Amino acid sequence: MSVMPITVVGDPVLRTPAAPLSRGELEEPDTQRFIDDLIETKRAANGAGLAANQVGDRRRIAIVEVEPDNPRYPYKPPCPLTVLVNPLIVRRSRDQIEINEGCLSVPDLRGSVPRSAEIEVEYQDREGETCRQTVRGLSAGTFQHEIDHLDGVLFLDCVRDPRSFSSWDMFDRYHRRAFEAHARVVVERWGS
Repeated sequence: MSVMPITVVGDPVLRTPAAPLSRGELEEPDTQRFIDDLIETKRAANGAGLAANQVGDRRRIAIVEVEPDNPRYPYKPPCPLTVLVNPLIVRRSRDQIEINEGCLSVPDLRGSVPRSAEIEVEYQDREGETCRQTVRGLSAGTFQHEIDHLDGVLFLDCVRDPRSFSSWDMFDRYHRRAFEAHARVVVERWGS
């Protein structure tokens, strides 16, 4: 496995919708190695998720995983490793939560994004089996963020109030405490 360089905002690949994979393409050794490298890259960067186009690849594959004690997102509850191939959100709740998000492809910037509090997502796992999963709370926000990437959408596009933008340092200094209190309420109400 290897760690790949992460593509940053401004690269057109981040604005290009990813291409779905066939079962045969998914089963290719190159694709399976790429999934392993995507997992390794996400973990090395302490991300909550990573989409293929964030490493310059146009396949519709994303990873979601929040390990316990993630230093980048200590307020997020753990989320098991999930490989999403050809994911689609098939249902969204009307209830929304506000999440202050960051992104590995948008270094040193955060902003508040309204996300559906609960979603149902359909995808294939890395073996090609179709899965359907309901995800709630902060984890639902992470899934939406990664699927947005595969659609060529960045969290920057979803921020309603540009006054919520801040650098990571300014977030830590002025906003982290309030957001972590909000995140605890979200977890209490919605679970992960």
